[in-house]
Amino acid sequence: MLGEMIGDEQGKITSVRVLPFEGNLPRMEVTFQAQGKLVGVDTATVGTYIAVMTPAGVYNGAGQGIVTTGDGETLTWTGTGVGKPTGQGMAASWRGSIYYQTTSQRLAALNKMALIFEYEVDENGNTADKLWEWK
Repeated sequence: MLGEMIGDEQGKITSVRVLPFEGNLPRMEVTFQAQGKLVGVDTATVGTYIAVMTPAGVYNGAGQGIVTTGDGETLTWTGTGVGKPTGQGMAASWRGSIYYQTTSQRLAALNKMALIFEYEVDENGNTADKLWEWK
């Protein structure tokens, strides 16, 4: 069951790199930067994910990233998801799960949470995501 929304960000894809295919399946490495809030704290995120286009026409993805707060605390995250193309270029709508790790006392509760995300990318590479605790 979903708990309350605990984070949201807005950002931009900063690079895309085509990787060697897996058989006939196209693969891309996507890097983005975003700013937002996580449990009420201002954050900046840098993340990279690998998106593999499946024969069903959807993406399977896995990624990782680093989050910093305004006062220098850091978190890392890993996540997986499924995305569907929604337009031209990088436009896609993703849904998945994400897990954070941190040594920050203020943000330590995130170490014990599974989170669900919605991640939207428009045709110009602008990103927006929302996070909910998965209870």
